[in-house]
Amino acid sequence: MAKQLNLLSTGQVITTALHTEMQRSYLEYAMSVIVGRALPDVRDGLKPVHRRILYAMHELGLLPDRPYRKCARVVGDVLGKYHPHGDQAVYDALVRLVQEFSSRYPLLAGHGNFGSVDNDPPAAMRYTETRLAPISHEGMLAEIGEETVEFVGNFDNSQQEPTVLPAQLPFLLLNGCSGIAVGMATNIPPHNLGEVVDGLIALIDTPDLSDEKLFELIPGPDFPTGGEIVGQSGIREAYTTGKGGIVLRGLATLEEIPATRGSKRRTAIIVTELPYQVNKAGWIEKVADLVNQSRLQGISDLRDESDREGMRVVIELKRDTNPQEVLQNLYHQTALQSNFGAILLAIVDGQPRQLSLRQLLQEFLSFREQTLNRRYSYELEKAQSRSHLVEGLLKALSNLDAVIEILRQAADGSTAKINLCSRLDLTEVQADAILAMPLRRLTSLEQQNLQREFEELSQQIDLLQRLLSDRHELLKALKKDLRSLKRKYSDARRTKILEEPKGTVAPELKGRGAEGQRNRGTEEDEESLKPSEPAQEAILEFTQRGYVRRINTSGKKSKIENGLHDNDFLIQTVLTDTDKDLLILTNGGKVYPVKVGEIPPTTGRSPRGTPLITMLSNTAQGAQEDVISRFLLPTNFETSQIVLLTKQGRIKRLALEEFTNLTRRGITILKLKDDDRLSFTQFTIPGEHLILASSGGRVLRFAVNDEQLPIMGRTAMGLQAFRLLRNQQMVGCVNVSKDDQLLLVTQEGYAKRMIASQLRAANRGDLGTQALKFTSKTDNLAAMLKAIASSEVALVTNKDRVVRIPVETVPILSRDVKGESIIQLSRDEKIITVAEVRA
Repeated sequence: MAKQLNLLSTGQVITTALHTEMQRSYLEYAMSVIVGRALPDVRDGLKPVHRRILYAMHELGLLPDRPYRKCARVVGDVLGKYHPHGDQAVYDALVRLVQEFSSRYPLLAGHGNFGSVDNDPPAAMRYTETRLAPISHEGMLAEIGEETVEFVGNFDNSQQEPTVLPAQLPFLLLNGCSGIAVGMATNIPPHNLGEVVDGLIALIDTPDLSDEKLFELIPGPDFPTGGEIVGQSGIREAYTTGKGGIVLRGLATLEEIPATRGSKRRTAIIVTELPYQVNKAGWIEKVADLVNQSRLQGISDLRDESDREGMRVVIELKRDTNPQEVLQNLYHQTALQSNFGAILLAIVDGQPRQLSLRQLLQEFLSFREQTLNRRYSYELEKAQSRSHLVEGLLKALSNLDAVIEILRQAADGSTAKINLCSRLDLTEVQADAILAMPLRRLTSLEQQNLQREFEELSQQIDLLQRLLSDRHELLKALKKDLRSLKRKYSDARRTKILEEPKGTVAPELKGRGAEGQRNRGTEEDEESLKPSEPAQEAILEFTQRGYVRRINTSGKKSKIENGLHDNDFLIQTVLTDTDKDLLILTNGGKVYPVKVGEIPPTTGRSPRGTPLITMLSNTAQGAQEDVISRFLLPTNFETSQIVLLTKQGRIKRLALEEFTNLTRRGITILKLKDDDRLSFTQFTIPGEHLILASSGGRVLRFAVNDEQLPIMGRTAMGLQAFRLLRNQQMVGCVNVSKDDQLLLVTQEGYAKRMIASQLRAANRGDLGTQALKFTSKTDNLAAMLKAIASSEVALVTNKDRVVRIPVETVPILSRDVKGESIIQLSRDEKIITVAEVRA
């Protein structure tokens, strides 16, 4: 048996704490993903895989005037030389560089099937062909051989690859970029080349240009699929802070077309453009599903008439249907109106940074200036070297007899070289050039050509020295290059920017008979053109069973309250206005906005109100999510945060700014595992204390600060808040001050109050303190609430029984004491919910 190798006998074992090693290793991995894969460089706007594809194609000579080459050849070169990852990942990146509906200015030209806006997959790489597009060849790779950028070794040091391409245009803005890294993401919208160049030139001429002037030159994104941007507030927010929500709409018009049945004509909504990255086939299928489920009324036929000339989706309407109402429903219930969450995040000096529009442009200008300096320095060195040689050749030709005599008398080449240097005052380089000069250079024409070349080189050297020594001249050359590229590649804007909507405006009716159609529906159209009603004060009441009641302040509230179900009760009352948005959080980790004015007013005929879940989008209803919280944004939402706690004890603190500019489709505010659900929400401000409780009766108290509970992004999963034991779950989350009391209620009907300050402050992630002893092994903590002495709580059992208990009747006991029985339960009956009753 072979002797086992003892690696520990050398004494070279280094003891390292596990948490230290894990932290270091994870940070290295995170930075590798951030810098090496997911985020683009602010200078050329490319991720490493895109940069390697373009450089490999440049090396292969796949120029715009050369024949197409199989994509499989390109992918093979990229994998073998620069990018040791999966071939499908490289091909997917290559395909996106070709797709005209994905990139505003595609960097590659394709031949074959590269997919479609219907989300059809591209053909296999062995069938498709590609080459560089003119804009990428001239604007990205033209200067690559002039020592303008640094090169480094590839993964096995067998090749050299550029760290960045010498881009002459800010392709990060032109084509945009999206990517998800570790703990951060980027989502940069595409822009119009002409507008961006104008903005760059304005910043060169006026470095302190105001934001207003800059935003006039670059008014907003320009998406390759066209569409409309509704309002400019989201654009300005994204441009000034680096993050903002941009509302996009598809382009819809009204036409009169022949009806599918009969000879009469019908009004139809014609959709010719969809928001960026919306799958046309999927959107049509969604509309059809809504019509079949009777959620979209007034549509008689739906068909796709798109062809090579462009998109055309026809939505034929029923007779006597208000087209504007159908269109508004399409905006609210489908992706015909969607929200583009812009995040201007890119790699700057090896670190991820969120940039404003001005900073992004300035970073590119700084890089471009550095690139030009390196290019001109390289050209100057080449020109000076060549001028030096030509000067030596001219000196030799002017002393031709002496040169011939030296060559005749020299015993060998070395002797001739030494004699040339000493007698004609030449350098060794010039002497070598003379010795290598062919006899045809002795002709009169060749001498004239050399003299002309020397004069041209002298002029070039003077120009390059002036460019390198005078920054003003350098910037003039930079602007000249930008204007040249703008003339060649700029085109008209595709995406329209609309003003903030003040009312509902119907699109113009087109086609034959349009005038008669407008005359027939004059009263309806005039009604739809009226601005929305002014805001009114209203009271919102929410019940335990998930109903919402909207009561106008002028109504008779006392007559409506009696209409509640026997086992239902109010849990929240809010005074607000009808133009405000009510934000609804579901246990699926999503938030949906509902306009208060859209909630039906509660009357004597419907005293129970409206089920809140029916007010959400069809996405939420289809996912069968439950409402766990509802609120209006507080006035101080810039300084407040919300704490989210899941059933399995994961917690996250989220800035309330994330809840602004929402669409009806909602957004995800907490990423959840499949078997976890969002259970509790709590408003908080830094410095407050949170108390969490588990079903095992353990309670954890800790301070809300950046160390214990940092603010995270919307898609983060959060941190582990509580060390839950087996078969336990979270049952409460409250924020407390020094004198607050807690109410603890068990499933078997035992309860007690205790002073919050009795609990010692601990750290997030601890096991917590046992705050309640149980009378039986089968009992568990059902709920923990903040105890308000003058209030009542309702105990809801699994037998659908509701019992109200005054909080004052529950005794105040110490931490290590059992609770007292407050309700008589029947066999197999348990308390499942405890809620504060609102009068």
